[in-house]
Amino acid sequence: MTVLSVNVNKIALLRNSRGREFPSVVAFSEQLITLGVKGITVHPRPDERHITQRDVYALSEMLKDKPQVEFNIEGYPSEDFMKMVLEVRPDQCTLVPDSPEQLTSDHGWNIPQNQSVLQRVLSELRNNGIRSSLFLDPNPEMVDHVQGVAADRIELYTEDFASHYTGPEQEPVFERYRATAQRADQLGIGINAGHDLDLQNLAKFLQIPNVLEVSIGHALVVESLQLGVTEVIARYLAIVGRD
Repeated sequence: MTVLSVNVNKIALLRNSRGREFPSVVAFSEQLITLGVKGITVHPRPDERHITQRDVYALSEMLKDKPQVEFNIEGYPSEDFMKMVLEVRPDQCTLVPDSPEQLTSDHGWNIPQNQSVLQRVLSELRNNGIRSSLFLDPNPEMVDHVQGVAADRIELYTEDFASHYTGPEQEPVFERYRATAQRADQLGIGINAGHDLDLQNLAKFLQIPNVLEVSIGHALVVESLQLGVTEVIARYLAIVGRD
């Protein structure tokens, strides 16, 4: 079974556009949990254009009595980001190689070029009992470097898969993801995935064995506007919960 972790950044973006505490990120997350979601993801950025540090602490407090729900914090390992993560101690921290001005994540880590930084940060996470994940492009050769920095998992950046879904390049692109996941599995590295997965393409992606978690936000929020959040969550859970 694959864990569905809902990224609530877009809920924060809606709230911030009006300057009121509505919609509430915490209340929406509580609704998701009531509907059966087992993971909440946030990706706070330095300019706090959606999720704020205040949101991170509030969600952490809410989740304290919900041990069945994993809290995943994504972001670039800046000094401020790591200070917050080590204070909150989420279940998982996903490191993403974003620059501050990026609109959204658009590439995975080049591990050899960032090895010293990643080794230091991943050691901090490990020493504080926080599971680590590295945002990675579908490249089996890059997976071979993950053991050298001792990350627990990778998160496959799935935009390329989503953009080629149902197109003429679907299968070759899908095979790159399958091969990357297979290499990670061979090395004992856990496999997460996220970015532009949705109700249409998720089942295909999960033909890849042993995907432990998918993080979905933008598409899920849009689909919830169209179909209602109760229906959308039920459909996602049916996909990720199949044998």
